Amino acid sequence: MSETKTLQHRIDGPEDAPLLVLGSALGATWHMWDRQIPELTRHWRVLRFDLPGHGGSPAYPASSAAELATRLLATLDEEGADRFGYAGCALGGAVGAQLALQAPQRVSSLALISSSPRFGTPDSWRQRGVVVRTNGLDPIARTTPERWFSQAFAQAQPAIMDWAVQMVRTTDPGCYIAACEALAAFDLRAELGNIGIPTLVVAGAEDEKTPPANARALVAGIRDARLALVPGAAHLVPVEQPGAVTELLIRHFTATWQESSAGPPPPAPVIVPTPPHQPPSNAAQLEAGTGPQIPDGRSDAYDQGVKTRREVLGDAHVDRVLDTSDALTAPFEEWVTRYAWGEVWAGEGIDRRTRSVIALTALTAQSQWEQLALHVRAGLRSGLTPEEIREVLTQVAVYCGVPAAQSAFAVARRVIQEETTPQDERAAAHAAPPAENR
Repeated sequence: MSETKTLQHRIDGPEDAPLLVLGSALGATWHMWDRQIPELTRHWRVLRFDLPGHGGSPAYPASSAAELATRLLATLDEEGADRFGYAGCALGGAVGAQLALQAPQRVSSLALISSSPRFGTPDSWRQRGVVVRTNGLDPIARTTPERWFSQAFAQAQPAIMDWAVQMVRTTDPGCYIAACEALAAFDLRAELGNIGIPTLVVAGAEDEKTPPANARALVAGIRDARLALVPGAAHLVPVEQPGAVTELLIRHFTATWQESSAGPPPPAPVIVPTPPHQPPSNAAQLEAGTGPQIPDGRSDAYDQGVKTRREVLGDAHVDRVLDTSDALTAPFEEWVTRYAWGEVWAGEGIDRRTRSVIALTALTAQSQWEQLALHVRAGLRSGLTPEEIREVLTQVAVYCGVPAAQSAFAVARRVIQEETTPQDERAAAHAAPPAENR
């Protein structure tokens, strides 16, 4: 087994002070915390880390928040740091929530900034990955100011806007795409109740990407959590309102560290998993007429099929298919999910890129244009580039005929244009009035 990779990091502050770890947002480096450092290091020894491929850090992609948390723990082990406070922004917040679940005995307290139990939709993050794979990071970088900052701050601070754009532009594209996959897979809605660490949740009042409602969902789900709403700030709150964030962090971590240091570190909570389909019964459940549920009889292959089908085709499509199935079609859809997606597509013999190539070829040969559009989109999200799709369809023309390939190219061009246009530009195009009305 290969050794766990550590994360590029730097440490500031007195060696004998308690440790505070700061995690950054996707596309940002540890410099997003620069304005907090002078005051924090009066109280704490501060460790900041860069995400893989950010700020010149080694480009070893990590495709889940759990993997990033594991790498951070390995980094802290190398520094001899056993117990620490943690504050993270956006993806950095996802890493913090994962730490609270993986190693609760090591985290004294937690601050989640611009964070959420689930960030957007998996489809939106995978579509962003397609944009980066096709066009590089420049389209994403150019729209960074409007995603990260309020309009007033952006207009008043052009130098910071330039810094933000350049920071995203110089991120390793492969690591950025992997981080998009990590955010697509991140969903702790069912696990928030297992976080027993004192938690401060900070939200920018003007954050449209991770709005305050997401912060309230964290507070509602975590047992010991409180909310701080920062006015005049959007997504990158530590940069836009550094003084307010610094004060909130100092108050929170000082109070919780003093409380937790009164005795030995609390033991990790023991979470006993519930057997499938057998929730515990009690008197209240019996009085309400509830109790152990009857197993639905579906196999592990069905569950794997739903997971694979969502990853390849997207949540929106799968939800639409499953929600509209009825007594006539439901058994067929269950069979397709179990066999095609749970056994064939989930098989280990070949990778998903190759399976997408096969699907594109077969669907073109059969003139299945609606399904072809679906699988062009799936191919892009499985890692095929537009150039590779062009080569596939060109070769298909040799064996399946030019007319079929021409129709396939028309379908592919439409889907690729949709998928490789950043969401912000697509929304602006839809919002614009028709040319004749301008």
